[in-house]
Order: sequence, then structure tokens, then C-alpha cells
Amino acid sequence: MNEPRFSKASSAFTMTCAVEVGIRATPQTVWYVLTDTKGFPRWNSTVTGIEGRIRDGERLSLRVPGTSRTFTPKVSDVVPARRMTWSDGFAPVFKGVRTFVLEAGDGGSTHFEMKERFTGLVFALARGMLPDFQPIFVAFANDLKLEAERIGKS
Repeated sequence: MNEPRFSKASSAFTMTCAVEVGIRATPQTVWYVLTDTKGFPRWNSTVTGIEGRIRDGERLSLRVPGTSRTFTPKVSDVVPARRMTWSDGFAPVFKGVRTFVLEAGDGGSTHFEMKERFTGLVFALARGMLPDFQPIFVAFANDLKLEAERIGKS
């Protein structure tokens, strides 16, 4: 899969958005790119700033284009070169949980998937104010793919 593939499912109180793409780089290379906070804003057009360490139990400070809001997801479920989760908000009001999964493929490649699930009572009211996640998720996956493949060739 050379181009990112986006999917979305929703109900009254939940929405799940996902993107997946094949990357011609090892899971270790993709993981390096994905967890290097200093380099994140350089390669990732969906992030303007990030502070903190991507480690189990750490809280990040994340800024994105189009809003002055700072997101503060907590990092958990870290298995290097395999998966991690970022979560923000609190149930049952409003919660977002973003999961990153890397699976080793043939010839040193990686299948990458990023999925975010929004839930909560306020979600039902706020869903109309949320952005269209498709271009954001596709850009993230494309940016990650390009950077990991660039580094992988070095």
C-alpha cells in the first residue's frame, strides 16, 4: 500500500478515524522518526510544536496548525518499534485515544496504522465543531512515510 488509506466510523457518542500506509523502512526506523520529539515539527506538517518525551507515563505538550489550543496527551502502552497510545480528556465527558501500531513487513518494510477514537457525552454535542480528520491523518501518514524512507536510505 503506497498511498495512505483513511477510514472513519461513528455513532452518537463515538467516532473512530484511522489511516494506514506501507512504509519502505524498518519498524525501528519508523519508530525513531515517530518518537523523536525534537524532529517532529520538521517532518510533520500536522504539528507546529511538541514538548516532552515519548515514554510511558509522560505527558506531551502538542501544538497543531489552525488552533491556539495546546493538547496534552499522556503516553502509554509503549512497546518500542511496535505500538504506543496517546490519550487526552476524560471519560465519560470527552476522551480521545490515539493508537500507533507498527508491523514488520517483507523486505524490511513496515505497515503503519494510526487510529483515534473519540468518545463521550460532550462528543455528541461537539462533533460538528471537530475538523475533517481525513486530510490531517493522510498528511501525518504521508509525512511519516517520506521521512522514514528518507532516513532508511541513508
